[in-house]
Amino acid sequence: MIVPEKLQRYALFGGLLPDQISKILPHITADEPYKAGEKIIAEGKPNDKIYFILEGRVSVEKRGIPLAELGEGETFGEMEVLDVMPAAATIKAIGDTKTMSISNKALREIYKIDIHSFSLMIMNLARDLSRRIRYMDDKATEKP
Repeated sequence: MIVPEKLQRYALFGGLLPDQISKILPHITADEPYKAGEKIIAEGKPNDKIYFILEGRVSVEKRGIPLAELGEGETFGEMEVLDVMPAAATIKAIGDTKTMSISNKALREIYKIDIHSFSLMIMNLARDLSRRIRYMDDKATEKP
């Protein structure tokens, strides 16, 4: 069971009050667990969900090149939800991994029931993606 207090540790829900998170909870799906090596998202394939890592770790790969590892409390799949393009990278479970997700359709429902919460979530999403772009820029320009 997903409880509001657990969601507050994810950047997407930053600044939301427990009663706001309670309204969003019915729109969050607890996904089936993934085994080590199992693809959660395949590069170039459709994805319409933001995933939240509850337990375990995942690898992020583009064209077979490892880019990053993500763990508990982190998210992936945000880009496709925003730009509605095929997945930019492959996400694989490193070990047994549990996730929950919010689909694009669920985000539209959240917009309808609570525009303030929706707006804050989208602002949080933009901030999180901005941080990732800064990190990748720094990494790309590091001197060997």
